[in-house]
Amino acid sequence: MKRITRLIVFLCSFFIHPLFAQNQSCVSEAGFAAFDFWVGEWDVYLNNSNNSNQVGSNSIVKIESGCALMETWSGAGGSSGISVNYYNPVLDEWRQLWVSAGEYAIDIAGGLRNGSMVLLGEIYNYGSNETFDFRGTWTPDNDGSVRQFFEQYNDETDTWDPWFDGRYVPHSSND
Repeated sequence: MKRITRLIVFLCSFFIHPLFAQNQSCVSEAGFAAFDFWVGEWDVYLNNSNNSNQVGSNSIVKIESGCALMETWSGAGGSSGISVNYYNPVLDEWRQLWVSAGEYAIDIAGGLRNGSMVLLGEIYNYGSNETFDFRGTWTPDNDGSVRQFFEQYNDETDTWDPWFDGRYVPHSSND
């Protein structure tokens, strides 16, 4: 009887598992594609610098069969950082978890608003051991570039202060 039970369990797992795997595909739900405009290899410049001041490069790739994005940042001055970005269909929101060695950790969540990805949460500064409200906005442009605008909330002035304003330009393979 134990052999028959094991055989039934084995056959069920063999035939049922692929059916569930197909139904759980991240490519079938539109929310997983909402941040696709940021996927690519990028040269990053300060916004409005006419591409004259490159501050780094960034690679954004889809991972886990399209269920998440992995960001790998390399700053021109030697800084680095990574983030994992994923869509949670239960909450209908995107979330970014970012870390850079000894500098910052960012945890923000949100979604598309008027064509921009807007994520809100907190930034933790390792150096000062402080946490601040933080907002990131990614806006695709018609020329294929993406503006990444980060703001940190200032409790003293009750305003959002610019933290980083960058322009992502597709990396040219002609370099």
